[in-house]
Amino acid sequence: MKLAEALAHRSDAVRRVEQLRARVVASARYQEGETPAEDATRLLVEVDGVLDELEVLIRRINRTNASVEVGVGTLTDALARRDVLRLRHALVTAAADAAAGRDQRGQAVRQLRSELKMLAALPVAELRGQADRLAREVRELDMLIQRVNWEADVLE
Repeated sequence: MKLAEALAHRSDAVRRVEQLRARVVASARYQEGETPAEDATRLLVEVDGVLDELEVLIRRINRTNASVEVGVGTLTDALARRDVLRLRHALVTAAADAAAGRDQRGQAVRQLRSELKMLAALPVAELRGQADRLAREVRELDMLIQRVNWEADVLE
């Protein structure tokens, strides 16, 4: 199985666990004289099996990520780098927006003539350029990770 397939299976398993959890919670109590919509005990057994499969899958994915070399270190290193680049990009973009007079939703902050003039404490153009470079680096690294995901076989 390729790593990309294992990641898709992991995503499906996580989604299945969440669905089963919601069904367990919904069926955990019922009114006297009624029958519950589903057997909560059976659902708990089912979710336990899915969690066991998920644990095995996560271990295999992590083992693979830690051993596959991608040029900049292991796949784990590349994933950590991508996560930090995304955080850095979000920070720089938010700082540029704030300095440009935009609120957290990206809308321009209105200012009346009678109010004191607001000045940018940060170089907006420079921050936008930095954000563009970071976004490009994230995209390039993400493409590398995706390529490796379809090439690498999952370890046992």
